[in-house]
Amino acid sequence: MSAEEFSRYDSMKLPHCHFYLLHKGVRSLVLCTMCRTCASLLSERLERLGIAYRSVTDSKVNLYFGNRMCLEAVATFIHKPLNELSAEEDFMLGAMLGYDIAGQCERYCKRKSPGVSSEQAAVN
Repeated sequence: MSAEEFSRYDSMKLPHCHFYLLHKGVRSLVLCTMCRTCASLLSERLERLGIAYRSVTDSKVNLYFGNRMCLEAVATFIHKPLNELSAEEDFMLGAMLGYDIAGQCERYCKRKSPGVSSEQAAVN
């Protein structure tokens, strides 16, 4: 195995953990950002495992996989780069990916009221 192949294999360890979490029901949706080569390899594996996925290609590939209904929901608003999502879309995606809800609420408030601290936003 060459150094390049080992490096690529090493970067593919994380999706294996996600497969386990999906299988055990801990997660319903996963987002991985990777190079096109790794995305191609991962897509092949997802197909073999019967896991639904959707990719949005750009200079990097954002590969979403997991529960088919979650992917259908994501497809309704993920049609642009992630940094262009509205505050509501960003919140919804974060919640669907299993991010800390309190952290997502704080992020949402900051995006909706730039320059206002989270404590001020909570009081108003």
